[in-house]
Formats: sequence, structure tokens, C-alpha cells
Amino acid sequence: MAPSVPVPSRRVLRPSVLALAALFAAFEGYDLACYGATVPSLLADPRIGATKASAGTVGSLVPIGMLLGAALSAALIRRIGSRRLLISGATSFSAGMLVCAAMPSFALFGAARLVVGIGLGVVLPAVNAYVADLSEPGRRGRNIGMMNAGYAAGALMAPLLTAALLPEASWRWIYLIGAMPAAVVIPVAVKLLPESPVASRKAPGLPSSTRSRSDLLGLRLLLSPGVRSVTLLFWTVSFCGLLLVFGISTWLPTIMRTAGYSLGSSLLQTAAMWTGAGVGMVVGGLVADRLGIKPVVAVAFLTGAASLILMSLRPGLALLFPLMFVSGMGLIGSQALTNAFVVTRSPDALRGPAIGWTLAVGRLGAITGPTIGGWVLSSGLTVEWNFYLFAIPGLLGTVLAALVPLPRAERPVARDVTTRERPTETGFV
Repeated sequence: MAPSVPVPSRRVLRPSVLALAALFAAFEGYDLACYGATVPSLLADPRIGATKASAGTVGSLVPIGMLLGAALSAALIRRIGSRRLLISGATSFSAGMLVCAAMPSFALFGAARLVVGIGLGVVLPAVNAYVADLSEPGRRGRNIGMMNAGYAAGALMAPLLTAALLPEASWRWIYLIGAMPAAVVIPVAVKLLPESPVASRKAPGLPSSTRSRSDLLGLRLLLSPGVRSVTLLFWTVSFCGLLLVFGISTWLPTIMRTAGYSLGSSLLQTAAMWTGAGVGMVVGGLVADRLGIKPVVAVAFLTGAASLILMSLRPGLALLFPLMFVSGMGLIGSQALTNAFVVTRSPDALRGPAIGWTLAVGRLGAITGPTIGGWVLSSGLTVEWNFYLFAIPGLLGTVLAALVPLPRAERPVARDVTTRERPTETGFV
């Protein structure tokens, strides 16, 4: 485990900590999106033996690993700290990416992607909780949005690099590039990142029951009366969000090619979507700090559902690229904003377990998404059915997000929380 680091000067620390958190999110976004971007090339490589059905299965292995990783993060985050989980998980998924680049068969490639998924599953709740822990309460939405913009930027790089390098170069380069930056960033993070102020099991406000052996997994309080309904709503909202993220990111280039667009055009459309997702995350975070996160999440899901219906009409490129940009907030940003919803609504003591288990249960949606896409593409149904079926969880997510109750003392979140909590010494400005 990486040792704790003393907190340096506030003026020096804050930008560097947020930038490093955004870099870890960027690695996560790239490592997730690179698979969907390379699926057409994997299918075209006879040496690796991939089929559409097996590609859908491998696409589901990452969310299976992420389910395991997120559950592990939820159980350990307040015992060993979000900083240590963040660094350990990033090391794991970077090593897995390196192995992916060297695998001779699709079965072994899938096993390596499972390892990548476990690391990604550890990092995503850890980095969201870490940024929330270090943020001033009234600015958590903005900071989490900026951090997740790094996630979108990393995901954006995957289709851009794929469009630039493939098919002339091997798809293996895409995975090798994903592993290389971590060799520099992780040692820097070990030196510069301070520990979360609520990492200790003795953090102020942490109920003793969360430290008991009967609650080793962090679920006891999350499923207690008065908290259970919110927990279950967050789990189902995350299910819908992650079904969209993984289903769309895995199959969108292939779906658009099936709809008649070229590989290069399909990859650029994916890039436009991720660009829109990044802009939507930042703007959504800023709006959430002022108006509340709940309506922002509901609107994001509704935007995603509407954009899918419009894409089923196969508009021309002049309309498709702006539509892809707008759809990014709904198809990708909805889940990032859901994560912000969880960590801003949860008290310090429950934040880590809450986001960890929300993402763990949500991975069931991430497993379902690629499977749905693969089934439709292999079934002989028209390509429009991919858009119709993926629009359903977008509409469901809208309704479920609107049903999440907010404590009276937290309405509006930005004003009331700021008056009740003192910013931490290491909080972001």
C-alpha cells in the first residue's frame, strides 16, 4: 500500500490534486472506451478468432470485473482509504492493459480484460469519493464534474487514436498506449496525493456499527430503515446508467457501421459523443451546485433517451454530429452525474460504501448492455432496434432519478450543506 502523504500548501495542492484525480479518471475512460473502438478491428483479425457473439461476451467481462472491484472498494474504502485504493486499482488496470496488448487468442484477451475490469471497478468509486471528501461541500458538483471531464477526455482519445492508427497499424497499439502513461503518473501520485480526511475508521461522525465485524461489507447502514429506499433507488438508477454507458460504448461504432456509415465516420461520431459527455459533466456539475443535482441527473437521462430515438432515423452527417455531441450528456454523462448525486447526498461516513455499492450493483446493467447490443446485431433485427432498446433504460433512469428523496435540510444542496459543514483543510477551492 502507498503510504500517506503530508498535506502540502493549499495553493499548490488543490490544482495538482484535482489534476491527478482527473488523470486517473482519464486512464479509466480510455481503458473502458478502447474496447468498443477496437471491436471492428478485433473482428477483422483472423488470428485472434473473435466473433460478434464472443465480442459481446468479452465486452461483459469488464463490467463483471468492475462489479467485483466496486464491491471490494465499498468494503475497504474506509479501512485503508480512498487514496490507497485509487493507486492500487490504477496499477492493476494498467498492468491488465499491457497484458491485453500481448494476448495471442481472444479467450486470453478476455481474461486480461477481466483483470482490467477489476482495477477499473476499484478506481471509479475511489476517485469519486476521494474528490468529494476533499471538496468544499458547496463545490462538490463542480469538482466531480471537472474530474469526470478527465474521464470523458480519456474515453475521447480511444476513438481518435483508433481512427488515426487503424487499420494500418495493429489494434494492439491501442492497448499498449493505454498502459504507458500510468508508469509516470502513478509514482507522481504516490508522492503528491494526500490521504482523504475521512479515510480513518475513526473519522468524525462514523457510527460504531460501521466498524463492527457484522458490517465488514459496508451494507448494514445502507440497507437500514430510512436509508434503504434511497440506496435501492440509487442502485437501479446506476443500473440504467451503466447499461447505457457500456452498451453504447461497446457497440456504437459497430452499430453505426451497420447503419451504413464508414469506420472512420463511426469513430468520429463516438468521439463527438464523448466530447459532449465531457462538456455535459462540467456544465452539469456547475448547475448542480446551484440548482441541485437531482434535476440535472433526470434531464441527462431524458436527453439520452431522446437522442437515441432521433439517431434511429439515420440523419445526415450534418445533423448527426451535433446530435452525437448533445447525446453525450445523456448516454455517458448521466452515469457520471449519478455518481455525483450519490456522493453529494451521502454523509461523509457513508460516502465510500454508498458509491461503491451503487456502482457494484449498477455493473449488472453494464453486463446487460453489451449483451443486448450483441444479441440485436446477431439476431437479424434491423439496426433501429439497438436504438429503441437502449432508449428504454434512459426513460426509466429519468423516472427513478426524479423519485430519489432529498433530506429537507439539504434543499438546496449547495446552500444548506455549506452552512452545516466546515470545509476541510485540504478541500478544493
